Amino acid sequence: MRSGRKAPGELDEEGLVRLVAKGDRGAFEELYRRTAPSLAVRLRRRCADEQIVAEVMQETYLAVWRAAGAFAGSAAGGTAVGWLWTIAARRLVDAFRRRAHHAEPPPAAAPRTAAPAAEEEALAATVDGDVGDALRRLAPELRQVLQALVLDGMSVRETAVLLGLPEGTVKTRARRARLAMRKALT
Repeated sequence: MRSGRKAPGELDEEGLVRLVAKGDRGAFEELYRRTAPSLAVRLRRRCADEQIVAEVMQETYLAVWRAAGAFAGSAAGGTAVGWLWTIAARRLVDAFRRRAHHAEPPPAAAPRTAAPAAEEEALAATVDGDVGDALRRLAPELRQVLQALVLDGMSVRETAVLLGLPEGTVKTRARRARLAMRKALT
């Protein structure tokens, strides 16, 4: 190893992603070792099906290996962990959609009522009681923001990236959601 280059264990997650972009398997293994446990916990908060969580984990890290060169990092105001979560969250939504698509009855037998979205199902499995009822009654755009900020523990910036919204919009929706929740629970 050259004297000016740090070993993967000495780098932060952003540095590891940069090495992964160059095809460094050691950096990928170190990134996985550091981030997989917390990423799995975050996914399990949204999905109780271990098979789906395992599938999403595999798809996420495959995407990281393939697209590490596209990571903009702190230059774009993001973090490596936030980038990983964005990939995982999108893969989880895709998995829910695939499951819902394969579970649909033939069109003639399908009920005429609207089925809950995958995110609604994940939320129902996570939060119940009065808080869960109040959360489910929120407008979808408010609920998405609150889920990302509170249930997933994401920052405003990470939530903005995940949902494709300006940070100011995330803050406004979070405030509206909290006020609506407070009103519903009093």
